[in-house]
Amino acid sequence: MLSDSFQKLMQQLELPFQDVALLKQAFTHASYRNENKLGGLADNERLEFLGDAVLELVVSEYLYLAYPDMPEGDLTRLRASIVCEPSLVGFAKRLQFDHCILLGKGEELSGGRQRPALLADVFEAFVGALFLDQGIAVVKQFMQVYVFPHLAEIDSSVLSDYKTLLQEYVQKHSMGDLQYRIVSEKGPAHHREFVAKVFIDHKAYGIGMGRSKKEAEQHAAEDTLKQLQVHME
Repeated sequence: MLSDSFQKLMQQLELPFQDVALLKQAFTHASYRNENKLGGLADNERLEFLGDAVLELVVSEYLYLAYPDMPEGDLTRLRASIVCEPSLVGFAKRLQFDHCILLGKGEELSGGRQRPALLADVFEAFVGALFLDQGIAVVKQFMQVYVFPHLAEIDSSVLSDYKTLLQEYVQKHSMGDLQYRIVSEKGPAHHREFVAKVFIDHKAYGIGMGRSKKEAEQHAAEDTLKQLQVHME
């Protein structure tokens, strides 16, 4: 049954893997490995680490060539909007990656198959596996077919620079000093989750989480703007 799902995926994407075990590993969550007592490094965490870097490179090259007049700061923000968790979740769901994930029973029962962070990790792991199996050229082809044509569908809120919007709001209303603080972080070095909090004039406002400090701060700024706009209306 499992082999059938991966065979169907390869046919759907028109990407026959040379090493099908590598494809399976990309969809293997640590909870499945632990429950089935799989030895070695059979889950997808290392592939996710690799895929994250490959995605950054491929997306950077695409944006550099597609927007020759765009300044560096705008390129950076646009890249961040493409490789951030919400966007990766959207790509994973469009390709029905959630149907192929191998989960432990506990993770399955707790809704892990639809957990955003897990889906984003699987997408990155798949890209890492594809890179190892067939090289960077095939990864670029995959992105050209299944990702880049859909960039316009990314929710406009993902593309927004909430930190800039919040800075402008605070200045406009003379609210005082704006600061961001990372109040907690957890997870291994290659898979950190950060929690950021906004302080305006030493008063705590919004909070946000992300896989980088910048992403956490953006979410915290978004949360703060929602609070402030409610109070100012």
